[in-house]
Amino acid sequence: MHSDPVTVLVVEDEALIRLAIVDELGIAGFQVYEADGAEAAIAIIERHAEIRMIFTDIDMHGTMDGLKLAAFVRDRWPPIKIIVTSGRVIPAPNELPSGVPFLAKPYDFDLVVTSIRNAMNE
Repeated sequence: MHSDPVTVLVVEDEALIRLAIVDELGIAGFQVYEADGAEAAIAIIERHAEIRMIFTDIDMHGTMDGLKLAAFVRDRWPPIKIIVTSGRVIPAPNELPSGVPFLAKPYDFDLVVTSIRNAMNE
């Protein structure tokens, strides 16, 4: 019996990077939604209860960066898993919600897929 694919929300304000990771995750068998910032991401989460993973960049436009988004999601939707990424900053461990891994850019797509699968199995 085939289980339903894991639904991932990619939050990335750089369109080409977002398109690349969305495509790779789709090829890997995930159901993928995308948002260009935290406000759009929250609206998508509110409409799609099937989202089980957030893959978010830290450095984004708007009033909320990826670290604030991760904390907000952890507080409001604790079952949703989160992975944080950035090519500009490396957050201190105390800046990330408990149990949230960090992946530096440029990232290896295989590592991203493996990290998502590992997080879903925790």
